[in-house]
Amino acid sequence: MAELACLRALVNGRVQGVFFRDFTRQHAEELGLTGYARNVPGGRQVEVVAEGGKKNLEVLADYLRVGPPAARVDSVETSWADYTGKYVAFTIAR
Repeated sequence: MAELACLRALVNGRVQGVFFRDFTRQHAEELGLTGYARNVPGGRQVEVVAEGGKKNLEVLADYLRVGPPAARVDSVETSWADYTGKYVAFTIAR
């Protein structure tokens, strides 16, 4: 069984209004991850919390560092935590 974990990422740059959250949701679903992506007030950050297999979370983190074509990712701050199992799907939070 894969090692389960929780990834929290703050993506900084031109990441709001460029389909970044939907890009993240699509990749998270393909990787079998749960959690959410949401815009952070201020217009320059997206917060991502994802749970699942650690290797798949690392792949998602790589996607976050690139983003969709219209985005400009300046930096991604990541932290790891224990898997909680509290999410049933990956959603776009408001």
